[in-house]
Amino acid sequence: MSNSFAVLFYLKDKRLDKNGKAGLYLRLTVNGQRSVISLHRKIDPEKWDSRMNKLKGKGVEAEELNRFMSTVRHKINKIHHELVEEGEFFTVHDVKDKFLGNDKRVKMLLELFDEHNQQMKKLIDIEFALGTYKRYHTTRNHVAEFIKTEFRKSDIPIRDVDLKFIKRFEFFLKTDKKCNHNSALKYINNFKKIIRMAVAHEWISKDPFYNYKVQFKTVEREFLSKEELQALVDKEITGERLNVVRDMFVFCCYTGLSYVDVQKLHPEHIVKHIDGSLWIKSQRTKTKSRLGIPLLPTALSIMEKYKNHPKVINGDCVLPVLSNQKSNAYLKEIADLCGIKKNLTTHLARHTFATTVTLSNGVPIETVGQMLGHKNLRTTQHYAKIIDRKVSDDMAALKEVLGKQNIG
Repeated sequence: MSNSFAVLFYLKDKRLDKNGKAGLYLRLTVNGQRSVISLHRKIDPEKWDSRMNKLKGKGVEAEELNRFMSTVRHKINKIHHELVEEGEFFTVHDVKDKFLGNDKRVKMLLELFDEHNQQMKKLIDIEFALGTYKRYHTTRNHVAEFIKTEFRKSDIPIRDVDLKFIKRFEFFLKTDKKCNHNSALKYINNFKKIIRMAVAHEWISKDPFYNYKVQFKTVEREFLSKEELQALVDKEITGERLNVVRDMFVFCCYTGLSYVDVQKLHPEHIVKHIDGSLWIKSQRTKTKSRLGIPLLPTALSIMEKYKNHPKVINGDCVLPVLSNQKSNAYLKEIADLCGIKKNLTTHLARHTFATTVTLSNGVPIETVGQMLGHKNLRTTQHYAKIIDRKVSDDMAALKEVLGKQNIG
């Protein structure tokens, strides 16, 4: 294990006190990483020999100070030797803390991550969804594996996290963990929250994410075309489990609900609007934003189909819903039965609602965003970008307007 190491005494002669003296400092360098320690001594800059790294002359003052620096250097070298002998990865901060006697009060990275995750676990279904907690739990495990792989340690002080650490962690996620670009950056964003907590508590001197830019790649979101959606609705499917999953998926296609939101949908969330129509009135689990969704005929017919299901009669749900894992597995079977080549997942239904069911049929983007529970219109605009028909219709309308104005 390579450990380059250097010790340098120097004066901050730009910060002279009222007597014209400068403070004496010690600079430590380990593997290119620096840290500075104030030695709480004042020296006349004229008497300092920067080349020899000591005080000039042979007087009492020079002998006493040079002896003091020799003692400090000896102590620092001894600490460095002991750390090398231990055979584990260490940083300049480890040397500094041992010298100052602060090494017992260092906040550790995984220790803080575990504290955060334990608190988050207690807030599941209060402030966080179970899926959010699972992602942070996975991120923590990736960080732990990275530390073990890169530093051969079970944990490191949080103040050792720097920009280099972050970039190496991103590389580790993309290579060792085989994450695609966007998945890796989602883990990085989770990790960033832990670091920001450390910065806020002053367990780390500066934010290592300051010069790190997260740039997600644009992903074309899949959705069902009108023909594919109709094929799914019309398909005669034998077997209760496949039928339940197909109907749940179609219900989401016509309501825009995510899997977790349709799973938590209860009879009290179905309310009569002022015009007599039935609406879904609930709250998004993910963002806590309010939902107000008019129920379309296809969604109403699916609710009618299951009104006598035991779970619905008991008031446990509006639709019987299998687990997300089982639902996604059965959706693959259903896609094969319907001749659909796309990878059907519960979330693809939400994309289909935004595109094929609403935007493609002229529903204003602001209305779609409101029904989806988006807090920012830019989120909804991702769907609008991928609808050629919508672009074509908009341009046709523009041509008509310009024609009337004799422009273009």
